[in-house]
Amino acid sequence: MSKSKKYNREFQLQTCRLVVDQGYTLKEASDRLGPCTWTIRGWIKKYQAAGELPAAGQIVPEAEEMKRLRKQIKQLELENEILKKAAAYFAKDSL
Repeated sequence: MSKSKKYNREFQLQTCRLVVDQGYTLKEASDRLGPCTWTIRGWIKKYQAAGELPAAGQIVPEAEEMKRLRKQIKQLELENEILKKAAAYFAKDSL
């Protein structure tokens, strides 16, 4: 069993701000920075209770916009992949 890694307070707060302020999902923050999603979730609860982060219902408008834009980007990337496959299929048929 591996020894759990200790993260300093500043790292924890920056990670929480990625999720709370910038609209990252827990999974995205975990993949990018390393701590597991449950660890990040615990940090967010801890710092919200201490008043160092906005509470769950007080998400800033920029974070909501970031979430919406990330979702839109994922949708557009999916549509782009479908169109690429369709173009390749029809190009193959025309030969």
